[in-house]
Amino acid sequence: MAGRQSSSRRELWSLADSYDFIASFLGKSELYRPPVSRLNHLEQKRAFRSSRDQHNNVKPSRLDRLHKLVPVSHNFASLRQQHGTRRHFHDYFVTNLPSSSLHPDSKSSAGPHHKLPRSASTPHTLSSGRSPAAAPPMIGASRELTVVRIPLRSAKHHFGVSVSRGTRPYNEDTYQAGTIEIPAFAKRAPISLSRSGSKITAGGATSADSASGDPQVFYFGVFDGHGGNECSDFLREELHSYVENAAEIFELGSSLKAGKKKEDRDVGGPSADQGSGENELSSQGKKSLNRLEMKGEGEFEGLQNVPKRNDDKSVKDQPNSPALSGEEPVLAESNKPKAIGLERNLVAQWKDTVGGYFRRFKPEYFSLAANGSPPSDTPISIEAALMYAFLKADLDFVTAQARKPDDEKQHGDTPLNADDILGEPAHLTPSKHRIGGPKQFVGGSTASIALISTPTATPFWHPASPSTIIVAHVGDTRILLCDTATGLAKPATTDHHPSSPVESTRLRRYAATFVTDSFGEERMSGLANTRAFGDMRSKRIGVSAEPEIRRIDLSPAEYSFLVLVSDGVSGTLSDQEIVDVVKEAKTPEQGAREVVSYATEVSSEGDNATCLVVRLGGWERRIEGGMGSMGTKEVRDFRKGDALDPRRGRT
Repeated sequence: MAGRQSSSRRELWSLADSYDFIASFLGKSELYRPPVSRLNHLEQKRAFRSSRDQHNNVKPSRLDRLHKLVPVSHNFASLRQQHGTRRHFHDYFVTNLPSSSLHPDSKSSAGPHHKLPRSASTPHTLSSGRSPAAAPPMIGASRELTVVRIPLRSAKHHFGVSVSRGTRPYNEDTYQAGTIEIPAFAKRAPISLSRSGSKITAGGATSADSASGDPQVFYFGVFDGHGGNECSDFLREELHSYVENAAEIFELGSSLKAGKKKEDRDVGGPSADQGSGENELSSQGKKSLNRLEMKGEGEFEGLQNVPKRNDDKSVKDQPNSPALSGEEPVLAESNKPKAIGLERNLVAQWKDTVGGYFRRFKPEYFSLAANGSPPSDTPISIEAALMYAFLKADLDFVTAQARKPDDEKQHGDTPLNADDILGEPAHLTPSKHRIGGPKQFVGGSTASIALISTPTATPFWHPASPSTIIVAHVGDTRILLCDTATGLAKPATTDHHPSSPVESTRLRRYAATFVTDSFGEERMSGLANTRAFGDMRSKRIGVSAEPEIRRIDLSPAEYSFLVLVSDGVSGTLSDQEIVDVVKEAKTPEQGAREVVSYATEVSSEGDNATCLVVRLGGWERRIEGGMGSMGTKEVRDFRKGDALDPRRGRT
């Protein structure tokens, strides 16, 4: 025991190692290189700590900063490449900020860099990632722009998040926000009838071929766990990797490059008169905002689903508006034979491993045909890659749990695939990390993610920028858009509950019972959601992670902001109330805080509550459309007053 303790103690980076490292520079001797085993040990500790500290917003330690200074030998680098290391989620985006010595923030607030936090930015090399969110300098451009990384959490004027555990002893909600490495899927900008040159200054928009590839794709997700937080933590840390891997193995191409002649490409940005790029981009943003025709209250009578007061002064919630209709999938360049083979193999794994519902399983967007017929004409698209990523992540999670011991002997029936997996080690994720803890986890999680892609390097929050949003959704977490012209909440998702006609039809032949609990909510096998990750004991009856996928093309400034919430918010507040609370906030960060604060204040259940608010092009006119935020003002005031009433019976 003593020998093992001393051995582990020697592996740690000591003060003497620090002195040796510094002395190697002072003596101009060969740089000290720690052994590969020690670097491997430090790498593992640093990966775990950085992942944990990133979630808890903790600054890196001195050991982390010192470790970055130590060059890794080629042998260790090749070893890492062979065994695979975790690419930490990019919780930042890349953009250009005017140099502080030439353009202070106060003098450049009109451009796309409006109120970006310079103090939180760090330098970024153009060769290390995607194109910046604002245009990079072209050949011969001035030195007035600096390419930087900005943590999304620090850009409070563009993104905000708030989390509360309510009255629960622990929080099962998780979220993720940043950028991911997948090809652009935005609708290509139209070719302009008149072109005014071939140069674009540093402030204007550039084509997708600029810098290192496509414009960045932003990723936002909210995950609501049940039965524990193992599944929601897994989705927070790994789901984006499954999406990236699916796009890579499908060999998806960019929607901006297919069949494009480089010399004929016009990105629809500002004209390229020299010296006018940033000013014209700002001018186009103002034109987009001024072009909006705001609707009055009478122009959408009956479309605003506002809760109403009953005669007994109670609040009666109205049914949610139907979800937005999505666009058809867009064909992407891909290796179709390989993609079809992967799809067929994944469906076969579900059939052999789980059975039941999955024996006749044909996922939407897959190019599969029954009875050995030729593949269907369904195009290979980003939607197919998302379907594959969700189903693959769920299969990995469920099979990993089936391998683990079950302490609940009364439910300890034969695992889902006892003949195949009992003797194997726990499953590994794309980042080579094990899934879950040492004991079997029978709970699950919902998931709602939104991907945002733009056809140009102009960021999606700029009023002049069009963009495309793809939503992939499982469960009852919700994603909402706020229509700038009408001020109405536009749902991008539907709740996957047993009461849903689509879900009840899908599952009636497999579910033995649909019951109604004491709160009047219909449940299937004790579950409130008919689609979820995990929930291994309900997989055979159809509780799958098939995502509801919706593609939405956004015109410049058409929508004001995007909201992602868990059911701790949407289960208490109506969609319109959530949107109206955000309208009254000065920043998305304040909006997220106000939504969570209001939901937890008026809730009688005290569920975990999470809210993400993302700024879109119409943010500056968010409160002008329709009734502004006054449509739900009376109901919100009543809810707050009722929550403060000491006679109210709270559970």
